[in-house]
Amino acid sequence: MFLVGLTGGIASGKSSVSSMLRELGCPIIDADVVARKVVEPHTRAYSRIVYHFGPEIVLENGEIDRQKLGQIIFASEEKRRLLNSITHPEIHKEMLKEILLYFLRGYRYVVLDVPLLFETRRLTKFLNHTVVVYCDPATQLQRLMQRDGLTQEQAEQRVAAQMPLNEKRGLANHVIENSGSREDTHRQVLRLHTKLEDSMDFLLVRVIAIATTAGLSGILLYAARILLS
Repeated sequence: MFLVGLTGGIASGKSSVSSMLRELGCPIIDADVVARKVVEPHTRAYSRIVYHFGPEIVLENGEIDRQKLGQIIFASEEKRRLLNSITHPEIHKEMLKEILLYFLRGYRYVVLDVPLLFETRRLTKFLNHTVVVYCDPATQLQRLMQRDGLTQEQAEQRVAAQMPLNEKRGLANHVIENSGSREDTHRQVLRLHTKLEDSMDFLLVRVIAIATTAGLSGILLYAARILLS
């Protein structure tokens, strides 16, 4: 099994592309879903977030007010880094558990849907392919304002808090251009899906895994023979 990283920018359409891949039968591990899971009440990350950001970010039902927390971190790079330092290790551990489950079920590859894939760079060394969902800056800003009901200033602030899409585009192996129609995006996703399905990367990974296992078994067998001789 090999790993594919999917990323983009805020309001670039990454979630739409992820949904299209899921409809085609691709296993998806969504970092946003995992992120919500690891900050549920009584978790380690939850306790640390409340400690550092204060009880005012907690809703009446005990859950973290994501909107209020978002306002804090988008206004302060220091606070954003603090939150990332708390949540990212927990997110990566949970994602690893899900990857292992897919591996045991025999999938050829798994798509990791990670918004901050290139910002953190903790996962890129494990990926065989990286995919960026791109749209032009004007389209991105307009979509964000309409989706979240933000003013232009608020939207620009949130876009500026992330790595520019053009920079991410230069780091990726594959680019999905999402400035146009949904139909055009879907055609690009189908082409990407075909490339991934035809890829032989999973064979290399399995050969390495088998060789490693065989090598370890040989070492253990050799050690046992010495001990019994």
